[in-house]
Amino acid sequence: MSIKSEVRPITYLKSRAADLLNQVNETHRHVIITQNGEPKAILQDIESFEEMRSTLVMLKMLHHSEEAIRSGDVADNKEVFEDLENRLKDL
Repeated sequence: MSIKSEVRPITYLKSRAADLLNQVNETHRHVIITQNGEPKAILQDIESFEEMRSTLVMLKMLHHSEEAIRSGDVADNKEVFEDLENRLKDL
């Protein structure tokens, strides 16, 4: 399915909102909404949105981890576990 078949004008959304909601929820494929011929919004099912959001969070965590490694802000496993044990003892 090409991306063109997933593009709909805002007038289509206005007249067939329920149909579009059914489509995105059944196919899990987004629909691009245009206004005056320009893409303005994306209609997406909740499940796909949450999956995408989780993926972005993981990528952000990976990026921060890579930055920490590059800057040398790392610790040996043994040090980390010893620190955790000490903190738990203090509770």
